[in-house]
Amino acid sequence: MAPTQALFREDAYLKTADAQVVALNDRGGLILNRTIFYATSGGQPGDTGFLECADGSRIVIAGTITGETKDEIIHLPAPDQPMPKPGEVVKLAIDWERRFKLMRMHTACHLLTVVCPFPITGAAVNEEDSRVDFDLPDAGVTKEDVTASLQELIAADHPVFTRWITDDELAAKPTLVKSKNVRPPAGTGRIRLVCIGESASVDSQPCGGTHVARTGEIGEIHVGKIEKKGRENRRFRLRFGPLPVA
Repeated sequence: MAPTQALFREDAYLKTADAQVVALNDRGGLILNRTIFYATSGGQPGDTGFLECADGSRIVIAGTITGETKDEIIHLPAPDQPMPKPGEVVKLAIDWERRFKLMRMHTACHLLTVVCPFPITGAAVNEEDSRVDFDLPDAGVTKEDVTASLQELIAADHPVFTRWITDDELAAKPTLVKSKNVRPPAGTGRIRLVCIGESASVDSQPCGGTHVARTGEIGEIHVGKIEKKGRENRRFRLRFGPLPVA
């Protein structure tokens, strides 16, 4: 089966698109020839939304996941939805309000790794409360200072863009990978980098997620708490809005 064309990788701002149903898998998942629905990966949850059939009926999509490879994107209908037939053309529509929050959050997580340049041991992006875990024996930092540094980067309204490099280029620049335990998938011949700042002056790291086009779109955000998770692990929690007054 040919891979699904992931339209979101080149344009995260696509809210609707047309696609053709390729197959229904044995678990009721829909596979399309192309999609704007991001599939759960890299700590970012998959998109929700709906597909609209030619007769006007809608199929609510409760989640999106990958199959055996990242190129196999499976759309998961909510229970008791009408099913289209292979070959049918449908209109895709993501829950844009939810997606845009995830784009803002994911970009903010990248900025957090700039402010806190320590090995990453885990991360999870959510709509209201996200986290990044760092290998950091002694925090020595405060949520107030980190929040102030984050807001400086956001206010600077740096451009955010993607570019592709080869496996060999990544191997030659191992510092691009900030995760301590997880390596980006190799073997496809190319790696997607998410870059921040003119000529990637602020940051550059492998990532397949969706992000805003400029840091100013993130808006106000703060570090809600810094938690100790083990002897050498600190969990930073990001939340929208201003830092609460103590």
